[in-house]
Amino acid sequence: MTTSAKLDLTSSLLLLALASVWGGSFFFAEIALAEVPPLTITLHRVFWAAPLLLIVVRIAGIPLPRDPRTWGAYLVMGALNNAIPFSLIFWGQSQIDSGLASILNGTTAMFGAVVAGLLLKDEPLTPNKLAGAGLGLIGVGLIMGPDALLGFNLANLAQLAILAGSLSYAVASVWGKATLATQPPLMNACGMVIGSTVLMIPIVLVVDGPPSFALSPSVWSALLGLSCLSTVLAYGLYFAILKRAGAANLMLVTLLIPPFAIALGAAFLGERLPSSAWIGFAVIAVGFAVTDGRLLTSRTR
Repeated sequence: MTTSAKLDLTSSLLLLALASVWGGSFFFAEIALAEVPPLTITLHRVFWAAPLLLIVVRIAGIPLPRDPRTWGAYLVMGALNNAIPFSLIFWGQSQIDSGLASILNGTTAMFGAVVAGLLLKDEPLTPNKLAGAGLGLIGVGLIMGPDALLGFNLANLAQLAILAGSLSYAVASVWGKATLATQPPLMNACGMVIGSTVLMIPIVLVVDGPPSFALSPSVWSALLGLSCLSTVLAYGLYFAILKRAGAANLMLVTLLIPPFAIALGAAFLGERLPSSAWIGFAVIAVGFAVTDGRLLTSRTR
């Protein structure tokens, strides 16, 4: 993978800002879980974000699609990129620390490279991608530890749920490229959030019942942080970086999210990660660098 666009100072600052708001999503979720079940947290995140993104789209002068096929694609995209991974990750966080969840979620880039290599003709499955995915799996194995093979528990299931969420993100990227490449990126963000909201409302009503609005100020702040900062603002930063620095540089956010999530968890939630988690994160980071290709490219140069 080559980097055609430059990662300048402004792009770097935007990348750090994106990592902070996405890393903050794990912190916000941990606070919200004290009073709100995971599926309802997912609904809050997309429900409040949908009208804000719709306003942004209208201000930008982007016309709303009128054909049912596009909105059907948004419904699937909303499931793959929001409803499924958010719900799995939030449930996983009910069993494990937010910092550990962010590390496991860091496998998204490697899953994405492999899934794209298998399903897209223009993104072949290269040795780099396979090697990176292998290192990612080794890192996950180090995090979960040998006990996962000897005795399965809720913590192990939570880690697998977060990995499944990462895989869902990977499939979503392929789906988006295959079905929504002709739509404006900002409209795609708005459309999939609307789609996930439509999906989550009946699911939450059946599983959790009507959401309670009698929540503490801290939980409301966390829910609005998830929606306004980690979703609406994050998409704005995402597309700004994509335009300035390109997709290859944008992928670096994968490595920057866990440090922010871990720092917030340690500072405000008293979380402490075991050494195995740090070792696993290091291996996953190397796996990402191999998948990305710039590590081998820089060595060759």
